[in-house]
Amino acid sequence: MRRGSARHAIASTAACGLLLTIATACGDTTAGRSPGGAPGTNGPASASPRSAKPDRVPGIGDRMWRQVPADTRQVVAVYGDDRDSPDGVVALYEKRGETWKQTGSWPAHNGKLGWTTDHQMDDERSPVGVFTLTDAGGVLADPGSRLKYRQDDHAFASTIYWDEAHEHDFDYVIAIDYNRIKGTPPYDWSRPLGVEKGGGIWLHLDHGDGTSGCVTVPESGMRSLLRTLDPARHPVVVMGDKDRLKR
Repeated sequence: MRRGSARHAIASTAACGLLLTIATACGDTTAGRSPGGAPGTNGPASASPRSAKPDRVPGIGDRMWRQVPADTRQVVAVYGDDRDSPDGVVALYEKRGETWKQTGSWPAHNGKLGWTTDHQMDDERSPVGVFTLTDAGGVLADPGSRLKYRQDDHAFASTIYWDEAHEHDFDYVIAIDYNRIKGTPPYDWSRPLGVEKGGGIWLHLDHGDGTSGCVTVPESGMRSLLRTLDPARHPVVVMGDKDRLKR
């Protein structure tokens, strides 16, 4: 079975507009804050930023690209349609030699109200920025993740019975390192920047519309990302509306 009765276990915090156990995701959350926080807290990498080069992930401008660590060899690019839109595309790029190659692409959703460079808890917008990707988990068993994966029926379950549209949202989750401590489970409540700045911003399964701050992709996309993203290649997510990404 895809999930057991524990799927409906009692939980305590809000995630993506619904309630999770232990943690809040997609909008407990604090998401937005412009990129560039302390290493291990809100995601931008601790390695020296690369200087802008002609060869880079497409659609990313100088200001954003300089925030990508020099040792990064995998980039998840989230291209939001518009700053006030919940729709977009997620693409995976990998550096081979000196060239960035797209190796995957999926339709995506982000915050219901779009994007922000100064996210506040419950503002229903996703943060614009560059954030590391270090931890994963979900209700379902590890599908072969290279990131540290924690399966937990209770921690990723809702306090209420999920409606059909949201029943499988947290089958697979990748934590976006905004206002969180690297190396902890995605549902960890620690918020180094303060609770008012939100947290629990995840990549997770799509339910067909906008979130409270997370980014969602189809199940096939989540499986592919989990099996491909490699800590040794220092993966990051570069996310935002297309206009601000290209600056």
